[in-house]
Amino acid sequence: MRNTCVAHRGWSGRAPENTMAAFRMAFEAQDVEWVELDVQLSKDAVPVIIHDYNLKRTTNGRGEVRDKTAAELSELDAGAWFSPAFRGERIPTLAGVLREAKGRCKLNIELKTDGIRYPFLADKVLELLEAYDTEEFVLTSFDIGTLYRIRKLSKQVRIGLILDHWRSTLVKELEDLHSDFLSIGHSKLNKARLAELHRAGTQVMAWTANEKRTIRKLASLDPELMICTNFPDRWREVIDGRHATDAVQGR
Repeated sequence: MRNTCVAHRGWSGRAPENTMAAFRMAFEAQDVEWVELDVQLSKDAVPVIIHDYNLKRTTNGRGEVRDKTAAELSELDAGAWFSPAFRGERIPTLAGVLREAKGRCKLNIELKTDGIRYPFLADKVLELLEAYDTEEFVLTSFDIGTLYRIRKLSKQVRIGLILDHWRSTLVKELEDLHSDFLSIGHSKLNKARLAELHRAGTQVMAWTANEKRTIRKLASLDPELMICTNFPDRWREVIDGRHATDAVQGR
């Protein structure tokens, strides 16, 4: 079995993260099955794709995302910080990404909130997903209250918890959420923990593995483990190499 690749914020090793340029590179790669992205709300409650709460790192803007309207955010340059070749890339809307992803790639949509920001983020995202009539997604968040909010609004939508640490209560927490998906920092995984999650019927994504030796180690833990990376080309090299070796050795 081939470990699934999840392109982190799109193909963000080659293009500016969370831009259409990065997403299109991933969509066009036939072996990249999933894309991970981050959603916040503009001042006028439009779901937009950007990781940081502050605009400074990845755009030529200043201040917080939530203090700008969607129109104001659309005027910012979200590509020049990465390379002059991407000057003019904009902050995408979730609607725009859904249009291009449908039928091409599944989406891991992270709802960016600390539990105080964006109390209606889940509502707005669910409205869009219903409008685009797609089931090829999972909604994830570090904030467990946001996940409970989603579950209150919808019994069917797939949800997943994001963690950067392990805790003994994890399987029970996921059961209480009626969730079958976990996104966790790759260094927190081992074979025993993965076996426990598998027994509970949980699909696991490890983030963010950017070195080939790390990807190789994760692949050796479990062939069903999803591997989230900025560099799908490195994932491809490792996974194709493992398959070639297995074929030679007759496994």
